[in-house]
Amino acid sequence: MNKLKLKTSEFIRFIKKIDKPYLKNKYNQMRNLKKEDVIKFIKNNQKYVKYALLTGIIIMILIPVATYVYFVRDLSSKERILNKKNQGVVLLDRNDKPFFTLFDASTKNPIELKVLPEYTKYAFISVEDKDFYNHPGFSISGIARAVRENLLSQSSVQGGSTISQQLIKNAILSPDKQLLRKYQELVLALELERRYSKDDIIELYINTNYYGEGAIGIQDASQRYFSKDASELTLAESALFAGIIRAPSYYSPLTGNLDEALARKDLILNLMHEQGHITDEQLEEALSEEIEFDPTEEEVNAQGVHFALMIQDLLIEEFGEQDVAQSGFTVKTTLDLDLQTAAQTAVEAQVNRLKGSDVNNGAAVVIDPKTGEILALVGSYDWNDAENGRINMAIRPRQPGSSFKPIIYAKALEERLITPSTMLKDEAVSFGGYRPRNYSNTFRGEVLARFALANSLNIPAVHVMNMVGVEDGIRAARALGITTLSDDVDYGLPLVLGAAEVPLVEMTNAYATYANQGEWNSYSLFLEVQDKNGRTILQKDTESKRALPASVAFLISSILSDNKIRAEVFGSALNISRTAAVKTGTTEDYRDALTIGYTPQIAVGVWIGNNDNSPMNSVAGSLGAAPIWRQIMEAGLRGKPTESFIQPAGVIKQEVCFEDGLRVEFATSSAYPEFFLRGTAPTALCGIPTPTPTETEDDKNDENNNDGDNNNEPEPSNTPTPTQGITPTAAITATPTPIIEITIDPTTTPIDEN
Repeated sequence: MNKLKLKTSEFIRFIKKIDKPYLKNKYNQMRNLKKEDVIKFIKNNQKYVKYALLTGIIIMILIPVATYVYFVRDLSSKERILNKKNQGVVLLDRNDKPFFTLFDASTKNPIELKVLPEYTKYAFISVEDKDFYNHPGFSISGIARAVRENLLSQSSVQGGSTISQQLIKNAILSPDKQLLRKYQELVLALELERRYSKDDIIELYINTNYYGEGAIGIQDASQRYFSKDASELTLAESALFAGIIRAPSYYSPLTGNLDEALARKDLILNLMHEQGHITDEQLEEALSEEIEFDPTEEEVNAQGVHFALMIQDLLIEEFGEQDVAQSGFTVKTTLDLDLQTAAQTAVEAQVNRLKGSDVNNGAAVVIDPKTGEILALVGSYDWNDAENGRINMAIRPRQPGSSFKPIIYAKALEERLITPSTMLKDEAVSFGGYRPRNYSNTFRGEVLARFALANSLNIPAVHVMNMVGVEDGIRAARALGITTLSDDVDYGLPLVLGAAEVPLVEMTNAYATYANQGEWNSYSLFLEVQDKNGRTILQKDTESKRALPASVAFLISSILSDNKIRAEVFGSALNISRTAAVKTGTTEDYRDALTIGYTPQIAVGVWIGNNDNSPMNSVAGSLGAAPIWRQIMEAGLRGKPTESFIQPAGVIKQEVCFEDGLRVEFATSSAYPEFFLRGTAPTALCGIPTPTPTETEDDKNDENNNDGDNNNEPEPSNTPTPTQGITPTAAITATPTPIIEITIDPTTTPIDEN
């Protein structure tokens, strides 16, 4: 058995070395032999000659059988022929437009033959295979002529292959010129002709040729050279393409030899005329036509670089790098290429505008709240900036600043610790040595919770954080899909001001949950993955869950979309052409500036700053990130119908006074309509003093226990405090806010912005 294996291996090595130089050498040796010597050799070696002939016959029989068995599946459909040699990965946007390739993949955009002008196919036939419609897939005379000429010459001057054989070579087999491959080419060409019509074959041929400048197929070539559809090609342009395929780099009219390309074009036009495919008038007109080139810049790999690399990481995790590199996968992503372009342009322009303010990078994320699909993702302002552009800041954890506040306010609303009309204290306060301050370094006394959140006041936010408790605040953030909060870190009360680091994509998706009425969707990057044969092997798998009640999500959306109430601090800096909820964030020393907002249709998050966490020069979220946010929001909403935030059944509307947040009985100029969770609306009337709560025995015990020592005050309770039957103000003033000792690093404490 081992001897048989050895002989078989030797035979295979012998077959593989039978290439053109080997045959040429043997041909020259035979030409130098005398006829008498050949006859004498045959007579003296009849046994070996018989074995050689028998072996040759067996090989000639076995190779077609083996070739058929191995390659027959690749000829089963036109799609398999088109995609057989695909490798790497092609990424499509959600509208099937290719925008990125991975692992040296190439894109194809086939076009049907019936759409092309009749003369286009004859341009190729006239120069490559004039008897195309008359032979069975190969030409004996062509092969014989090519063999003789190639053996006698020092270079390949005759191809000898029909269009059917060239298609097999281009689409199915390897490009080497060994005898075995040429024989397989002939066998498969016969099978190709048996399975498909001549028009099918020429269509596949035109769509699989390489035309230079990165274009595969005549449709891509037409777009690349002329910026138009292949159905609009003139006769002269068709002849030009038929000439390019012989040597694409050399004959490329853009980067190759233009004069030679035009001369070959004229040669083909004359061949078409000689073979009767065009008339005298057509020939004269085509020869006199001045071809005008309108090259389209290569769009593939120019957009969504960071997004594409995220897809690559997902595929490698799922299938392994080697398999992905050789896969020929086509991935239909969630990306909207037009919106991606708009987002990239907005980020790049704003970062360049702010370079003088020590701003070196920016990022943006756009998510469909209803599905979790990422519609655009800008990881940096410019991928080509080797120093700042290569890190994907959309997924790099950074402090979110005050954009974290809605998460804590939402938890307080859900637990009924506050309502939007609760009066919160905005005055100097110390929580065990921690003294939060507002951006303006001023105090407003008591303010509505709505006003405090909409205008991003810090001190009221810390009071709310104290009511909720840090542990519950962390749980609330995790329910919204935030994964970077650690149990080993003592964030303390500054958590509400954005002390924890969170990726922009997670913050944006948390806001998308408010837009989706409290229903959280895991964000997704792709819709489906197809193999090279068009078979779907992986589909989007989105996780969905109820993160918070729809009623609470509505209250947050109502507050963050209140243009009128936030005007005191932000003016119109956050307003767009329709109602949108939005929040900004700025961290200490202006190291990060964010703006995140949404409508029911899209959620957009924007970050600007520096990769190395160095400070910017007084660039706040409302000044640095908000202009980008507004541009992306307008681009994403253009052409979409206006949708409003839906008031759930669990939310009621009631008139309250702006001064104290209490119920209005009579018409007053200070009244405004407020939303409440059912059962939490204030019952006390505006301007009427609230009765002092009756002191209980427990209250006395608490007073005695706390007498003279504030450090021994009890920790705040995480138990929800019902507000039905008493005013929100009373609910807060009845339980003093305890002073909590915490240690913070003032250089990393987030601040608010104006």
